[in-house]
Amino acid sequence: MAELAPYTITPGTLAELAQPTLPLQDGARLRPWSDADAVALQAAYADPDIQRWHVRRVDSPDEARGMIAGWQRAWAQERRLEWAVAAADGTLLGRLALKDLELFDGVAEVAYWTVPAARGQGVAPQAVTAASAWAFDVGFRRLELEHSTLNPASCRVAEKAGFTAEGTRRGAARHADGHHDMHVHALLADAAAALPLEA
Repeated sequence: MAELAPYTITPGTLAELAQPTLPLQDGARLRPWSDADAVALQAAYADPDIQRWHVRRVDSPDEARGMIAGWQRAWAQERRLEWAVAAADGTLLGRLALKDLELFDGVAEVAYWTVPAARGQGVAPQAVTAASAWAFDVGFRRLELEHSTLNPASCRVAEKAGFTAEGTRRGAARHADGHHDMHVHALLADAAAALPLEA
């Protein structure tokens, strides 16, 4: 079956790219995950807030290594793009992902978390801004970001990164305590071009 319009991002484009390291402030960066992150990843998923909003835990370093391997495969398969957020000394600060990639439309969803010690320092907005700029450079035209209406901290991250609130999806996402209403935010490539370089 032939498409009547071309793909926004030609399939195979992302798989051919080496995953970049993207600089943040104070020497922090978005970088590819490695097996050396397994213990820190397990520790991050022991945090109650990460468990609450991401509906999972990680029970061993081996399970964490399996997650990392899955994320690496997902990049090659153009299904999701995952970065570790790391401090200048290599300490794990968080995770940034572009998931649910729609290459025909050029749309992806942004997801993130930060470890407790990194919260309130602007790490998440910086990571979202850096990954968004990269995504628009490689051809995405719309990035979406959703969070529970009970998670105002995530709402602040979206706003600081320039994402516009578009509405609420009722009962749209399952959490451990039931289905939550979700705030929807989005950033378009042409709007992002007018934003400041730092969140």
